Amino acid sequence: MPKTPLHPSPPPLEANDVAIVGGGTVLWFAAFVVLLPFWGTLSDHGHGSWPWICLAGGGLGLIGLWYCRARRDAIARSRAATAGTDAGNPATRSD
Repeated sequence: MPKTPLHPSPPPLEANDVAIVGGGTVLWFAAFVVLLPFWGTLSDHGHGSWPWICLAGGGLGLIGLWYCRARRDAIARSRAATAGTDAGNPATRSD
């Protein structure tokens, strides 16, 4: 038996996922642009794949942006539908 009382879990935090993923995507593309002029030097030292890894990260970030925007819109539609059904329910109205 635990010595401390158990507390209910807090509700999940809301975050702006689109902004977070968008910022990461911009950083990946910026890293690609910065490393691209040094591709020859990087290749000479065995790191020629670094710019392409950054480009792949940017591409995956674009997929992540699409996913996060679709998720955000689906959550908004779900909340709107729930609010719409609650507004029409006479048991939940406080007239």
